[in-house]
Amino acid sequence: MKLKKLTALLFALIIALSFCSCNENTPTVSNAESETGEITITDLIGREVTVVPGSYKRVVCIGAGALRMYTYIGDTALLCGVEDIDNTSLTNRPKMFDGVARPYLIAFEDVFSALPSCGVGGPNAQAAEAEKILACDPDIVISGYEDVEKEDALQSQLGVPVITLKSGSAAVFDEAFMSSMKLLGKLLSEEEKAQALVDFVASERAEIESRTQDIAGEDKPNAYICGLGNWGTTNHLMTTQNYISFTVANVKNALTGLESSAVVPIEEEKFVSLGASMDIVIMDAAAVKNIKPLYQQDSTMFDTCRAWQDKEVYLQMAYNAYYTNFETVLINTWFIAKTVYPDAFEDIDMTEKTNEITQVFLGQELAQKMFAYPNSFGGYQKIDTEIFFND
Repeated sequence: MKLKKLTALLFALIIALSFCSCNENTPTVSNAESETGEITITDLIGREVTVVPGSYKRVVCIGAGALRMYTYIGDTALLCGVEDIDNTSLTNRPKMFDGVARPYLIAFEDVFSALPSCGVGGPNAQAAEAEKILACDPDIVISGYEDVEKEDALQSQLGVPVITLKSGSAAVFDEAFMSSMKLLGKLLSEEEKAQALVDFVASERAEIESRTQDIAGEDKPNAYICGLGNWGTTNHLMTTQNYISFTVANVKNALTGLESSAVVPIEEEKFVSLGASMDIVIMDAAAVKNIKPLYQQDSTMFDTCRAWQDKEVYLQMAYNAYYTNFETVLINTWFIAKTVYPDAFEDIDMTEKTNEITQVFLGQELAQKMFAYPNSFGGYQKIDTEIFFND
């Protein structure tokens, strides 16, 4: 009997030891990741990076658009460095966009001005400045640079995650922008905030589309958009036949038949040939500084445009300054819809709409400050071209 008990005990011990041995040799990566909070994410240029969501206390944003997108979701108190272009307290810094309303800078100018430099920034900065970033001692870097090899090299040099964001050609309406917001939400443990922003943009788009979707083709005027593209080179010839705000607002574009759907300059002859069919011209405020001297020198080309003759020329807010001001694109879309279809948007006040959108994106009502910037010219408006361009 004792032998049987001893045999049973030995058998049980062997089973127990075997069980322990089996557990020790089973991969424990998933358990370790669960305990430490580490996960692997894929950023917007396809790089896989290991991160610990919600753990980051020192953040640096580099490259066009990165800081702007971070402010929509992240806590600016976590920033430990800022590019010179966004620090208005500095004398020696890129200033080409200072006259343009950049809502994120307006909202957090005091915060940015108190931070050390993580690089010069601006359109002429083609690479990250690793030494300056290291001096800021970040534990994560949010980047707008889209070169995989360079991002990997920077991450290796810094020893912290480098996460690349992007938006896509459709700006605030692009899936890439939505994905960037959700990725930030995941990284910063702000998933609800990110989803709320994504849902807000979707609801705004749906509201604009619902007001315009049943407007008959014969009731749609031909609109021409100009002043798009690069801030320093744009004018009345810089346009596109695939403008996302026109698409969302169901606006008929006067420009068709181009091979390219990108923002491109058309020839003067093309502008003149379209002139008689341009019922409405919407000009981005970025173009004013270049159009004004051209108009003063010779207004003949402009006068061939029906909208110029009928005084149906409108000014939207400049939205492209150190990359895209995403909230401004959304506000512009409301303005375009209201301009082209005034009866359908009679209830929309552009100051109120601007404040509503900046409150959602940045937590502040910024209309008054945005409209006061020199290159805002007072905000959304119909302009009398003879007075406006001869002033």
